[in-house]
Amino acid sequence: MVKEARVEALDSGLAPVTHGWFVVNVRDAAWETNDHFGAMCAFEGERAPFADLGINLRVLQPGGRGLYHAESTQEDFLVLAGQCLLLVEGEERPLTAWDFVHCPPGTEHAFVATADGPCIIIMAGAPRSSSAGTLAYPRSELALAHGVGVETETRSPREAQSQLGIPAWRYRRPDDWNALPWA
Repeated sequence: MVKEARVEALDSGLAPVTHGWFVVNVRDAAWETNDHFGAMCAFEGERAPFADLGINLRVLQPGGRGLYHAESTQEDFLVLAGQCLLLVEGEERPLTAWDFVHCPPGTEHAFVATADGPCIIIMAGAPRSSSAGTLAYPRSELALAHGVGVETETRSPREAQSQLGIPAWRYRRPDDWNALPWA
């Protein structure tokens, strides 16, 4: 029998501190923010990382974006609200609510929010703590034109973020928390 995980309050919300099943509402869950990437609810806790599947809710504010990259594992995305531009394998694809994106291993991709309001995306793939997957940040003219690409290809997330001057994630709720749909 699988036991219920113990969930504890952090400064930014609730997170599991032991392994097991749990229920947490997005309004109450722990969040991280980054001036470049937006806000993220990862659901898994640092002391109780997920073993098989990483899943997070990402909120990109207008102009918010991720880094153009490819992973050695499958990733899947569902746009819940707003609009964004998917950069995938050197192409642009506009996305709106309920668009689903499947990226087999090795698919180069990034998202850029394009509307006046937030773009909310559910993201699923290898868990953050997994060593099974590897990352690559390839040089791409399209990605560079959108401010999501690196000049020099790297496999290091820190190096990729450093090339773009991206700050570290912080545990805290988004500044615009009351403007989001669940507030």
